[in-house]
Amino acid sequence: MTGQEVTKIVGKGVYVAGNDIDTDRIIPARFLKCVTFDELGPALFYDERFDIEGNSKDHVLDKPEHEGAGILISDVNFGCGSSREHAPQALKKFGIKAVIAESFAEIFHGNCTTLGIPCVVMQKQDREKMAALIESDPEAEIIIDVEELQVVCANNSFSISIKPSAREAFITAAYDPLDTLLVAKDKIEETARRLGYSSRGES
Repeated sequence: MTGQEVTKIVGKGVYVAGNDIDTDRIIPARFLKCVTFDELGPALFYDERFDIEGNSKDHVLDKPEHEGAGILISDVNFGCGSSREHAPQALKKFGIKAVIAESFAEIFHGNCTTLGIPCVVMQKQDREKMAALIESDPEAEIIIDVEELQVVCANNSFSISIKPSAREAFITAAYDPLDTLLVAKDKIEETARRLGYSSRGES
C-alpha cells in the first residue's frame, strides 16, 4: 500500500459563504453515531440543507448547477469548534477534494491533511472574484496547484498559501500516518525482532 501524491486538484467549485463555520454545522453531532464514515456524506451541513421533516432548504450544495463540485470555497476560520474528525470525513465522503478559505481551525486543518484534503488559504478579494466567476459559470474548472501555490479558474490566476509541512506531505505522499506505517511494515517488524519484541503475537 502506498499513498498518492497530491499535487493538483481539479474540479468544479461551490461557494459556501460564512465566517466561523464550525464542525457542528459541517456535521451535526447526532450523526457521529454512524457505523462507517461513508454514512457521513449525505449528512454534510444537514441542518442547513434540510428542515426538520427532511425537506430541502435549497442550500447551495444542493443546487443542480453545483452537483459534483469537488472544491469548497468559504471564508474566515473554517472548521472551528470541536475537534471531531467526522467533519473532514463528511466533506470527503460528500466528494469535496479541497477547501479554499481565508483561514482554518488548526485541528480541522490537520484532520483534513491526514485525509489528503488540502486546506488552501486565499485572500478575501481573490475569493470573492472566484466566487463571482463560479456564480456566472458553475461549470468553470478550478485547478489548485499545490506545488506552484496558485489556483487557476476561468483563465484567472490566484495566489494561495499552504502550510509548508502540509504542502511537503502532499507532494511526497506522506500525509497519511497509517499509510506511512504500512509502507514501513517490514522495517518495523525487523526492528521489533531485533529489540526482542514479538510483532505477530508469538510468545
